[in-house]
Amino acid sequence: MSSRIIRSDPPNPCVVCGKPRVEAFRPFCSRRCADVDLHHWLSGAYALPALEDDSDATTAEAEEHNGHKG
Repeated sequence: MSSRIIRSDPPNPCVVCGKPRVEAFRPFCSRRCADVDLHHWLSGAYALPALEDDSDATTAEAEEHNGHKG
């Protein structure tokens, strides 16, 4: 008897629509899903929220307090 493990899990689906992905368009199933994903990136749908950096304001306030102008 063989000790091979047979996996019945389906391959990773398309990250946009969930259909089986095609190797030529990996990780998508088609050019359309690849273009949809590109549109999401270009339109900012996948953008991460930015944290405000208060170091610039704090530096400007400190310089004004010390009599220096930036």
